[in-house]
This record gives sequence, structure tokens and C-alpha cells, in this order.
Amino acid sequence: MKRLETAAVTALAAAFALAGCERDTGSSAQNTSGTPRDTSRIPRYTSDNPRYSIQEFLGTTTYGGGAFSPDNEKILVSSDQTGVFNAYAIPVDGGEPVQLTHSSEAPIRAVSYFPNDERFLYQGGPGGNVHLYVWELDGTSVDLTPGVGHQAAFHSWSKDRRYFYVATNERDAQAMDLYEYSAADYGRELIFENRGGYGTMIVSPDRRYIALSKTVSNADSDVYVYDRESEVAGLITPEEGDVYCVPQDFSPDGSLLYYTTNLDNEFTYVERYDLRMFQPAVVIQTDWDVVYARFSNTGRYFMYAINNDGRQELRLFDGATSEPVRLPTVPDAQISWVGFSDDDSRMHFYATGSRIPRDLYVYDLDGSEPRRLTRSLNANIDADQLVEGEVVRFESYDGVEIPGILYKPHGVGPAQKAPAVIWVHGGPGGQSRIVYNGLIQYLVYNGYVVYAINHRGSTGYGKTFYHMDDHMHGDADLDDCVASKQMLIETGYVDPERIGIIGGSYGGYMVLAALAFRPQEFAVGVDLFGTSNWLRTVQSIPAWWGAQRGALQRELGDFDDEAFFKAKSPLFHADKIVRPLMVLQGANDPRVLKAESDEIVEALRSNGVPVEYLVFDDEGHGFVRRENQERGYVAVLEFLEQHLRGETGEGPGG
Repeated sequence: MKRLETAAVTALAAAFALAGCERDTGSSAQNTSGTPRDTSRIPRYTSDNPRYSIQEFLGTTTYGGGAFSPDNEKILVSSDQTGVFNAYAIPVDGGEPVQLTHSSEAPIRAVSYFPNDERFLYQGGPGGNVHLYVWELDGTSVDLTPGVGHQAAFHSWSKDRRYFYVATNERDAQAMDLYEYSAADYGRELIFENRGGYGTMIVSPDRRYIALSKTVSNADSDVYVYDRESEVAGLITPEEGDVYCVPQDFSPDGSLLYYTTNLDNEFTYVERYDLRMFQPAVVIQTDWDVVYARFSNTGRYFMYAINNDGRQELRLFDGATSEPVRLPTVPDAQISWVGFSDDDSRMHFYATGSRIPRDLYVYDLDGSEPRRLTRSLNANIDADQLVEGEVVRFESYDGVEIPGILYKPHGVGPAQKAPAVIWVHGGPGGQSRIVYNGLIQYLVYNGYVVYAINHRGSTGYGKTFYHMDDHMHGDADLDDCVASKQMLIETGYVDPERIGIIGGSYGGYMVLAALAFRPQEFAVGVDLFGTSNWLRTVQSIPAWWGAQRGALQRELGDFDDEAFFKAKSPLFHADKIVRPLMVLQGANDPRVLKAESDEIVEALRSNGVPVEYLVFDDEGHGFVRRENQERGYVAVLEFLEQHLRGETGEGPGG
């Protein structure tokens, strides 16, 4: 979602994301087209060898998070190497990950070791509830946030590591309150009762202040500082005008609050507010958005990251002198996530690129070379057989420059033009970045040009670009997708008659909108978990979104305006769709209800439009099980082979 940096919207963003984290060997996929699907035949259309299956492209191991053990000799991570995310310990000197938890159903997200022993915190829980647990030294676990129907999220440790902070909405479904827990006996105290619709919460090193964010709209967010002594929250950022501000971190002595803002600027930059002098000052300003900024655990280092044209770039400085600190480099990759040991002697980070899934490294801050601890890419795949994404821009229908990432198959050229698909990211307001994507690489490997468009309304390109699609979803942003076809044609290696569109979540909506509102533009569409009826979607937003519901409404449109949302909803214009469509849907999707896909598929079939529909009984909003991904993505390729490449001889359009 667009810049809604709160605990509630962290979960919101996860709900709108296409790829989930849990994977399981059990699955149940229904092919409702009525024809049994042979998933053993996986067509490939590249002359290069070896030839890889979807199982190999998806056979990567995903790692996430990271926290050093008290002796700095291990890193606690989450990994799906068994098929479901569990907690693992990875030795910093190399060696196989040691599995610590053994969930076979609900995914577990490892959070942190305790400061003086190897107890650790993790998040998880069945049935959509997310609780915080302690894994004890004897292998038992303690639920720190028991109850039913609420969410919990770990925030941080106190500077002295005697306490940790947890937000839950157990008191009020629409508000996340902040609790301080004792690391010794797990006793807790409510330190901030959230009755003002606040989001991000950061506790100062001296535990006196809590930095808060309050979202007014998708263009306006304020920063407050709550004083635990006076029990007053004071506004420290401009109240007038649309300015988006988000708290980032306190200085080590607690006297300064660092936050990002876009006051009088296209891109977010870093300011700090002096809590004693009551004055702001600019700290960092670049030509791209600053994504985050924070200090290391002791304050020895200060770092920030920028979103440079779809790549994340990290900057590290001495916390006292502000002198730059040498960072390690990884060829053809970007550092995407960083953590420090408690004593700041070591750093761990993830590196990723188009051809490299996220891999974990450890780096001794004395300047030695980093050590690679994981190898996530399937060992059967030669990375040189994969394709590097290239940032390509084009001029859209009204002259606006639109960026995107182009993936060109090896060996493609003007002599034998290739089919292509426009890849539309989730959101609204997401961004396609230069990171590994198994489905994209699978399609490219099989001879499809893929253009991952960052249409107007995408994040990362300034606030003017970001707001260009407000109240114009499925219209202005859709016409960017249509305009990108000409750029593909002008490459000289794309067949003008064989350009389709594919997307998940909000991108799935864009696929349906393309076929309904621009019915002659794309040869086929592939919708993964996409909205067809905005009326139903906005009416089903859960209570715990709280104030963010209003911000989303100001971006999308008045939720009570039925005529407006009917005009945006492909379901009510399904009679316009004439091109073949494939729909993938999770039966348990809480965001895009199965009825939405059922209804548009039924409407198309009644009109005689070729449509293939796969329902996965054990999925929600996006794939979380590898077996389902394999079946779904094989089905996507076979659908494209038939209706876009025209392997049956029918040609584009089936």
C-alpha cells in the first residue's frame, strides 16, 4: 500500500502482497475448466541447455529476518527449507542451518534472541491470528499475547535489553496499543493506550519518549512525540498542508528524533528534531526517496537506504563523526536488509538481484571480506542461464515518462519475434524492483519478454508521480500499461500481435480492467488473486485497519459512492471482455473473496469467452504453498502457450 507505515498496515501490505511466506507439501487445486491438466509436461522454448522446470525455479530457499545470538556466533533467521517457515540458527563461521522449530502448518517468523541466553522470540499463530511467543531453552513455548481474534507485533528491545516492546489490538480491534515486557519474567505494562489512531511507535533509549505517526491521507502523515511523564503527545511536524512524515529512530542519547519527510520536496529525506531546543534540522537529502534511517545498537554507526530506480542502496557512517564507513559489495546484487550485533562488532545483511534470490552474509566491521552463509538459488540452476532486469523508460500517452524493468530472453531477436507480457505489480502504490522473481524468470526462460511496469501511482519516483492515479485507478494507470506496448514493439523483437497482461492482487485487478475497459489492447490476461468488484472489497476491510481505512478511501474514492466503484469494477462490465482470461483464486482469500472470481468467470463463460479458472482450496490472498505455486505457474505458462504464443495453431486470442 502507499506509504502506510503502521503495524496495522504492515499486515495490510502482507494481505495485498502476491507471494506469501508459508509453504506446505499438501495442496488442493481445482481446475474448473473441466479438462484435467497434465502438469508433468512443462514446455520450454529456449535453445539453451540445461532446461529447467518450474520446480527448479521455485526450488529456492527463502530466508528472512536475522538476529545475532548473545555470543555473536549464530544468526537467528526464518526459512522455508522444509516447506513451511520455521526458525533456524545459522553459524557465522559457515555450516548448515540448525532447525529450531518444527511447525508443519502455520508459518513461524523468528524475531530475536534474548540478550543473555538463547531463548528467542517468534511470531506466528493459526487461523490468521498473529501472536508473539517465547521459545524456552527446554523447547517449550510461551504465548505472550494470548487470546482470540487479535494481532500482535514485536517492535524493539530497550537499549539496556531489560525490556522489549509489543503492540497488540486486544483492547480495541481498531487500535494497536504498546506494551513494555520484562525480559526476566514476561510481566508487562501498558505504556501507550492508542486512542488517537497512531501508527509507527519507537521508544527512546531512556524509555521516556515514544515517537508516533498519524496518517491523515496517502499524502499526509504527522509525527508526534508522547512523553510518558506528562502523558501528552505533541506534534513536531507541520500540521498544515500535505506533508508525509514517518519517525525513524532516536539518537543514542535520546535527545534527537530522526524522521523522514517530503516537506517542499519531491522525495523523502531525513530531518532530526531536537527535543530540548524544539527545532528541526535537515540531515540527509538525495535525489531519491530515503527508505529508512537508523542507528546501530550502541550508536556507533548510522545508516540509511535509498530507493535508487528500483534498487536499494545502503549508506553507512560513523555515528560520532559522520565519516563514511566502507561497506562490502556483492557482484550483481544489492544489500537489501541489515542488522547489527549488540556490541556493533558484526553486521549481517541480505543481498539480492534479478538472478540472485536473497542470500545472507555476515560482515566483521573491522573491514574484512563478508562471508556468504546461504545459497538460496536452486543448485540445479546456472545463474548465467537467467536474465538480468534492465530499467527501461518510455513516454506514455500524455507525455509522462514511465519506468519499468525489462527482461529479454536469451537469443531473442528481430528474426523470430517473441511474445510478451506486461507485468503489473500489487498495490495500489507498489513498485517492481530488481529482485529475483521465480515466475518472471520461468516465463523469460521459456521465451517470453516480460516488462514489469511501474505505472503512475507507483512508489519510488517522487510524490507527484505517486499521486497521479489518485481516484483514477483502472484508468490513468491502465493507459500507461497500454502505452508500454509501443515501447515493446519498438524493441524490434516483440510480436505486436502477441502482447498479454499479467498481475497479482491489485495487478490482477488491472488485468481484469484491461480486458474490460480496453478490450482490444491485449491478446490475453492472467489474473492472480485480483479484485473484480471494488464495492465488495472496500466493504470487507477489517476493523483493525483503523485510521488507515480513511487514508485508503481518500486515495481510491468515497467508499459510499456505489456508482463510482461500479464504474471501476470489471465485474459490472464483463460483457465487454472478449479476450481469453485465466484466473487463479484462493478459496480462503480474506481480501479478494472467492465470490468475486466466481462471478466474473461465470459472466465470461456465459458470453462464450475462453476462460480458465483454478481455485486453490488451501490458499488465501496469494500463494504460500510451493506445490500450489508449481501447479499454478505451470498452468499459467500452458495458458500462454495456447492463447498467446498460439502453439495449438489458433493464434493470439485462441
